Amino acid sequence: MQTLTVSNIITNAIEIGMKNLASLVGAVLLWLLTFWIPYLNVGTTIGLIMIVLEMSKGNIISPTAIFDPKYRKYMGEFFLLLAFLMFGTAAGYFFFIIPGIIISIAWGQALYIMFDKGKDPAACLTLSNQITYGKKWVIFGANLLLLLALYLVLLVVGWILSQAWEGLAVLFYLVWLVAAAAISMGAQAYIYRILSLELEPETPAAPQNV
Repeated sequence: MQTLTVSNIITNAIEIGMKNLASLVGAVLLWLLTFWIPYLNVGTTIGLIMIVLEMSKGNIISPTAIFDPKYRKYMGEFFLLLAFLMFGTAAGYFFFIIPGIIISIAWGQALYIMFDKGKDPAACLTLSNQITYGKKWVIFGANLLLLLALYLVLLVVGWILSQAWEGLAVLFYLVWLVAAAAISMGAQAYIYRILSLELEPETPAAPQNV
């Protein structure tokens, strides 16, 4: 069984991200093509964010998964939870930044819990705080190292290519942007995959007498 360590997060981030790179590009293109459609665009936007949840299951995502009706089903709860997250972290950052970072990590799994377990916004925040307890430094350290590594690749490779031909450097920047997004999502997917093991399994609803 894998554990949540900095090295495991980074290794799996690259593996999961690269495995889903093409599908992620397809999902973004579909989102751009349908963003002008009212109501549907809310579901596809949520679906695009929730690609991380699909990636956490270990399968290659389908670009059309962003059209799943379940993302529109929880539209109200999604926006309510998003408001909690925004105001909560903003208040934390107001108190000299560090509390905001801690809160953002503590509540970082709430959105995934909502669509994975069907919990209400308040329960999602509580559960996210519980499963990240004692692991915040690992999550923070892995994300920071991953960000620094990706940025270093951008600077070094981008500079080398720019010396040969500016057009080649621009092409690399575009590829890097997509790959960096995929790897970052891969990291979040792996983190949720491990942390979600601490969540209680859903109990099936009792049969109704008719």
